[in-house]
Amino acid sequence: MSMVPLQFKLNGEDRAEFVGGGATLLSVLRGKINMMSPKGGCGQGGCGCCTVLIDGEPHLSCLTLAVTCEGKSVETLEGIGNEVNLHPLQKAFMEHFAAQCGYCTPGMIMAAKALLDKNANPTREDVIDALGGNVCRCTGYEPIVQAVLSAASQGGR
Repeated sequence: MSMVPLQFKLNGEDRAEFVGGGATLLSVLRGKINMMSPKGGCGQGGCGCCTVLIDGEPHLSCLTLAVTCEGKSVETLEGIGNEVNLHPLQKAFMEHFAAQCGYCTPGMIMAAKALLDKNANPTREDVIDALGGNVCRCTGYEPIVQAVLSAASQGGR
């Protein structure tokens, strides 16, 4: 497999990597850069566990070729908050018990962040639509929807 250079921003920092021409963004983030928040779930784009933001738009990193991110900005959960300074969405997910096993949580939060970045006052239907590509097998979705609405009501961008 031939390696190709890739330059992009990851969580606001410039990155330069050599990647396989057919490597997915998920495999590069997890296997090469050690960003562990995007999860490998179905590998077919049906679960949303691997959702990241590329230039502010949610994308499934398991289906995105890494080379297509040349010159773009990629954002993962690691880039929006940390243990000391939680992002409002992270805090709301904790407060509303929206993360049970936690496997889907990074993808859910990144999809919700994309929504709140564009629409600071979403309706319940907006939230449901924005999270439509993300599967959760634990919560029944209601705590997740409530967490996103709560974060929005508190200016959670």
